[in-house]
Amino acid sequence: MDIDVKICGLTNVEDARVALDAGADYLGFVIYPKSPRGVTVERVSAIMSALDAGTRGIGVFVNESASEVDRIARQCGLYAAQIHGDEDAGAFTDFPHRLWRAVWIQDGAAVPPPAAWPAERYVIDAAVPGLYGGSGVQADWDEASALAKARCVMLAGGLHPGNVADAIRSVNPAGVDVSSGVEAEPGRKDHDAVRAFVSAAKGLAS
Repeated sequence: MDIDVKICGLTNVEDARVALDAGADYLGFVIYPKSPRGVTVERVSAIMSALDAGTRGIGVFVNESASEVDRIARQCGLYAAQIHGDEDAGAFTDFPHRLWRAVWIQDGAAVPPPAAWPAERYVIDAAVPGLYGGSGVQADWDEASALAKARCVMLAGGLHPGNVADAIRSVNPAGVDVSSGVEAEPGRKDHDAVRAFVSAAKGLAS
C-alpha cells in the first residue's frame, strides 16, 4: 500500500522543508484570509521559490473565483488547486490546472456530489457547521471508505500520528491530509509530530 501524505496549513519555509525531508508528497497552503492558517499569495510564492523544483504545492481555496484561482496557481507554481468552499462546479469546467475537491459527509452522503466535479482527487473532511476545514474533528471513516472504493480519495479530518495508521487501514484512501494534527499552534508545525505522522502513514507501505 503506497500512501500519499499531504501536510497542510503551512506558513513558512522551515516547516515546509521539514515536511519534505520527512517524506511528505504534497505541501498544502491555505490561501484564505479567514483561516488561522491563512497565507498570502506572496508568502506562498516566496515559500515555493525557496524549495526545490518539483515540489508539489497545493493551494487551498475557499469561495474564490475560478479565474483568480487560475491566476494564483500560475503565480505560485502550484501543482494543484484544492477547492474547499461552496463554489459552483460549472465555474471550474475546463479548469487549466489539476483540481482537487473537498467533500463532507453529511447524513450519509458526500457533499457536494463528487460526480459534479471533474476532480483528480477528493479530500474527505469532517462536516463542522461554520467551518470549511482545519477543525480537528474526525471524518466518518465508514462513509469515507465507501467513497474511496469509487474515487481517488485523500482522507482528512482529525488525523494525527496516533490514529493515521488505523485510518488508512479502515478507509484505504489514496492518501492522507493533516493540518491541526501536527501543529504546535495554528500556522506553526510541531516537527516531531510531522515526522511521526509521515512515518506512521508510510510505514504501512508494502
